[in-house]
This record gives sequence, C-alpha cells and structure tokens, in this order.
Amino acid sequence: MTIDLLRAVLSAEAATDNSGSWISMGVSLVVLIAVFYFMLIRPENKRKKEAAKMRSELAVGDVITTIGGIVGTICAVKEETIVIETGADRVRMEFTKWAISNKGAQTSENAK
Repeated sequence: MTIDLLRAVLSAEAATDNSGSWISMGVSLVVLIAVFYFMLIRPENKRKKEAAKMRSELAVGDVITTIGGIVGTICAVKEETIVIETGADRVRMEFTKWAISNKGAQTSENAK
C-alpha cells in the first residue's frame, strides 16, 4: 500500500514539474520574441522610415550618394526619379529615388 501511495505522489510531482516547464518555456519564448523585436525589427523599420523621409525631401542642389557609390548634385527631381550631374564635365544621369543611399558626399565617417 505504501508503494502505491509513493507512486501516486511521484506521478503528481511529475505532472506539476511538467506544467512548470511549459510555463517557463512559454515565458522564454515571449522574452525571445521581444528581444528580436527590439533588437532587430524595430531598428530596421526606423531606418526604412528615415530613408524614405530623406528620399522624399530631396531637392535641386543637394549632393547625394547612390547605392553604387556615384556622387553627384541633383539638377532635377521627378516623381519617382532624379537627375544628377557628376563632376566638372557635367555628365547627367537619371536614377530612381530608391537608389539614393544618403544625402551629402560619402565620407569615411558615413561608411562606418
């Protein structure tokens, strides 16, 4: 009879430990998702919003750098594209706005 009582107590403890592990695993999962959100997703969304704002505020005369590394001065702004002049020889090129990396000439401080 004591063996049956001991088995019942052990099985009750096992059931309690099992539910505790589910709760701790659930809390760990929520914490992991929160860390991913605040460390990866949220900063990336902020960078995208800042880039979209910068691209919408481009004006004639701004010095820009493209994602390919071409530096030039904006001479025309259209709805989806811009036209830039590069260098003293006044070569003009047209780029889509999404190809603009940043406003201002690329320097070693900006690259880091």
